Amino acid sequence: MPLQMNRNVFITAAVTGAGATQDKSRLVPRSPQEIADAAIDAAKAGAAIVHCHVRDPETGAPCRDLGYYREVTDRIRSSEVDVVLNLTAGIGGDLTFGDPEAPMALDDANTDMAGATERMTHVRECLPEICTLDCGSMNFGDGDYVMTNTTNMLRAMGTMMTQLGVKPEIEAFDTGHLWFASQLVKEGVLEDPALVQLCMGIPWGAPNDLNTFMAMVNNVPAGWTWSAFSLGRDQMPYVAAAALAGGNARVGLEDNIYLERGVMATNAQLVEKAANLLSTMGATLMSPQDVRDQLGLVKRAPAFA
Repeated sequence: MPLQMNRNVFITAAVTGAGATQDKSRLVPRSPQEIADAAIDAAKAGAAIVHCHVRDPETGAPCRDLGYYREVTDRIRSSEVDVVLNLTAGIGGDLTFGDPEAPMALDDANTDMAGATERMTHVRECLPEICTLDCGSMNFGDGDYVMTNTTNMLRAMGTMMTQLGVKPEIEAFDTGHLWFASQLVKEGVLEDPALVQLCMGIPWGAPNDLNTFMAMVNNVPAGWTWSAFSLGRDQMPYVAAAALAGGNARVGLEDNIYLERGVMATNAQLVEKAANLLSTMGATLMSPQDVRDQLGLVKRAPAFA
């Protein structure tokens, strides 16, 4: 297919994630204040959307603490900087099996399986404009860990998101995830048009090559809004590739901790680098309000307002 560059691009900043990056860079935010400050700085640098997880402030480990989510949400909303808030709903589907000879002897320390209602508690309480929906299960990296999202779990969570008026961002790690997302729209679980994030190069999902990337792009239904990212040194090339293929871009410390070889990055620096790249390509950055208008989002006030 011929390339049709997107010349009005929004940037999403994924500011901390749930990966084991907290001990690799001191710049990865841990506490609710650090996460909120990183999100606000990313918005100042040009991000229209901030995608937030929360972590244990002491250990940096990912968690589902409602109080942390409330603090992050209120700090961002009460700041003077406008930005679209996107909270993860991916935590709570973490299944780590035991040894291959005893797989049902689960690794309890690294297994966190919660029901749909529990996984959606912080979304229901904080009401972000967007939350993520990991649209499938996957062997995630090496070992015995499986990111677990059954079809019925996704139907239940997707229905809750729609009823709450929170826009799901479909996280697609392979073409089958896009296939099932289309099925959710056909069933009326999700509204049409949908919002998609193409997640490239994450073992063992869609491989990080342009042929696979274009296969993913070509499986996004017409009229849907999509964005894409890749990891590490491929983060910035995928900013360009996504815009060239008609989509939007995601950067941030969730996916890459380096500004350049050997130089640790902040989220704001990564957003600024992506913004400069897109500007050089002739694209204009969308504002948070532009994104709300495009996706039909409603900005909510701080809880204490």
